[in-house]
Amino acid sequence: MNVTQHAPGSRITGWYPRTTIGILVRVSTSTSLADYRAALTTPGARTPVVTSLLGRLPIAMIGMALLLYVQRESSSFAIAGAVSAAELIGVAMGSVAQGRIVDRVGPSKPLYITSVLFTASVVATLAAIELEASTSLVVAGAFAMGLLQPNIGSASRALWGHLLPAGRVREAAFSYEAISLEVFFILGPGLAGLLVAMPWAGTGVVVGSACMVLGSVGFASTRAARTQRPDPSEHVGAMLGAIAAPAMRTVALAALGFGVVIGFIEVAVPAAAVDAGQPTMGGLLMSLASVSSVAVGVVYGVHPWPRPMHLRLPALLLGFAGLVALLAIPTTLLGLALMLLVAGCLITPQSTAHSVAVEFAAPPGTAAEAFGWVVTSVTLGSAIGQSTSGQLVELSGPPTAFLVAGAAGAALAAVLHLRRNTLLRSQTDLTLASS
Repeated sequence: MNVTQHAPGSRITGWYPRTTIGILVRVSTSTSLADYRAALTTPGARTPVVTSLLGRLPIAMIGMALLLYVQRESSSFAIAGAVSAAELIGVAMGSVAQGRIVDRVGPSKPLYITSVLFTASVVATLAAIELEASTSLVVAGAFAMGLLQPNIGSASRALWGHLLPAGRVREAAFSYEAISLEVFFILGPGLAGLLVAMPWAGTGVVVGSACMVLGSVGFASTRAARTQRPDPSEHVGAMLGAIAAPAMRTVALAALGFGVVIGFIEVAVPAAAVDAGQPTMGGLLMSLASVSSVAVGVVYGVHPWPRPMHLRLPALLLGFAGLVALLAIPTTLLGLALMLLVAGCLITPQSTAHSVAVEFAAPPGTAAEAFGWVVTSVTLGSAIGQSTSGQLVELSGPPTAFLVAGAAGAALAAVLHLRRNTLLRSQTDLTLASS
C-alpha cells in the first residue's frame, strides 16, 4: 500500500483503524524540560534566539502603546480602538504576504526591507498624531505600520524547522516560541502603560518600534537566517497557499476566535481602569493575565489536555470564552485583577496548540506562511474585538464588552468543534506519510 502520497492537508475519508487512532493521540505529544534545553542549545540557534527575543519583545507593546497614546491625545476609546484595529488589520495582511516570501527566499532580505519601510511608517504616523491630522489619516498611518511590521515571529518559528528534525525537541522549540511570546505579553502592556505616563505619551511607540527593528535586523544578519535555503520543490503553487488545506483553515479559525476574545479584553480592561480612576493601571492589569498564562503554559506543555489536537482547540477556546465572560462580575480593580489571573491560564495553552497544530496542518514548504496565517487570524480577530469592544465600552461599559466577548468566543468554539474532523484527517495523513 502506497501511503506516502497523502500529504499533510489532503483529505482522507472513511474509517480510521483503532491503531491509527492510538497513534493520533500520540501525535500531540507532551514535551519535557530536557526537550526545551535541547532545542535552545542546538548549534546555530543561540544568536537567532537572542535577536528574536529583542524583535518580538514589543509585539504586544506597540499596539497597546499606540492605543493608549491615541486615547490620551483624543480622549476617546472609540477613536483609539479604531486606530489600534487598523494597525492590527495591517499586521494581519502583512503577515501572510511576508510569510510566503520568507518561504521562497529566506528571512534575511524581507526583514531588512520591511525594517526600513516600517521605520518610515512609524515616523509618518507619529507626525500625523502630533500635528492633529484627521482620524482617517491617523488610521491609514496605523494600517501602514501594521502592514510593514517585520514579521520576525513567523521567520523565527520557521527557522526551527530548518534547525531541528520533526519530533519532541522541535515541538519544544515551538512551545518555547509561544511561551516566550506570553512573556512579552506580560512585559509589553506594562511597559506601554508606564511609558504613556512619560512627558511625551508617544514614547512607548518609539521604544517598541526601535526594539522590533533592531531585533529584526539582528536576526536577519545571523548565519542561520542568511544560510536558510528553502527547498523549491516544496513550494505550493496554489493561489491560496497554506490556507488551501482544510486543516489549516481550522487552525486559522481557532486563532481567529482566540484573537477576537483577546481584542475585547485589550480595550475593556483599560476602560475599566479609567472608570475606576486609575488609567495607568490598564497595561499592568493586562500583564496579570500573561503572568498566569506563562506559569500554566509551562506545566500545560508537559501535560497537555485534551491530548488529541482536534479536541484540544475547541475545548481551550470554549473554556477561555467562559472565563472572560466572568470578568463582567468584579466591581473593583482588585477583583478584576484576580479574575484576569484566572482567565490568563488558558492563553499560552492556546497559542502553543496553534503553533503545534500548524506542524501537521500546513502543506509542505509553507511553514512561515502558515504561521503567518495564524498571526493574521489572531490579529484580525483582535482588530474585530478591539473595534467592537471600543463601541460597547462607550455605550454600555466594560462589563457588557466582557459578556459579548464570552458569547463570541463560545460561538466560534462551536464552529471549531464542527470542523474538528479536518484536523483528525490531517493528523492521519501525517501519521501515514511518516510510517
